[in-house]
Amino acid sequence: MPPAPRASLPSVTSHPRDTPQFYLTAPSPCPYLPGQEERKVFTHLVGRRARDLNEILTQGGFRRSQTIAYRPACESCRACVSVRVVVEDFAITGSQRRILQRNAGLIGTPEPNRPASEQYALFRRYLDARHGDGGMVDMTVLDYAMMIEDSHVDTHLVVYRERGPDSAIHGRGVGAPVAVCLTDVLADGLSMVYSFYDPEQASRSLGTYMILDHIQRARALGLPYLYLGYWVDGSRKMDYKAKFLPQERLMPQGWVRVG
Repeated sequence: MPPAPRASLPSVTSHPRDTPQFYLTAPSPCPYLPGQEERKVFTHLVGRRARDLNEILTQGGFRRSQTIAYRPACESCRACVSVRVVVEDFAITGSQRRILQRNAGLIGTPEPNRPASEQYALFRRYLDARHGDGGMVDMTVLDYAMMIEDSHVDTHLVVYRERGPDSAIHGRGVGAPVAVCLTDVLADGLSMVYSFYDPEQASRSLGTYMILDHIQRARALGLPYLYLGYWVDGSRKMDYKAKFLPQERLMPQGWVRVG
């Protein structure tokens, strides 16, 4: 996310310090659709109103990255659609049930959003294997730490480890993390901000597993939605998000139920 342009000072009146101001990025190549350009509108999530503002903006199709809330604002494309799973009515498929069974040996533990060296090692392997040409590939350990802990909203990590001999007693897994998800807690749901996993265990479908696990977590908390970010029509990278039904997609007329 590029830095915000420097705002000009108003000549007569000034905004309250906690009033959000929105900025527009310059066009850049779209990471999902070849030949397209993307632009984003964004604002800062800081100060005492950050949590409330994040709630409102997420319901309006924004996503959070550190202390920035952003949304696509492309001039000639509307392929990016914000989606959220309807938790109470979610209908698991046979293949999804098998993925849960395949990963029954994992335990996901909520932890404070504090970075750790073992997390970064996993994150680095994930990027190198899955997103070697992406915009995050050059992230350093300091960049990772900022992504995890730079937040003014209610957020935490869910860290997945293998079940150990004493897990039935203390409820935690053992060993190095197999998968990690940075998760925001909203008044109406959970939002999966960013997740990554061991690329050498691709056969376990860990990305899908984390979504299924978060649906269960949202249901246990009595929250109606799980926010998955953007489904991009025409992008194979984002096809998986359409498989969690029923879901709601944010259209010009509002949230529309699908499935």
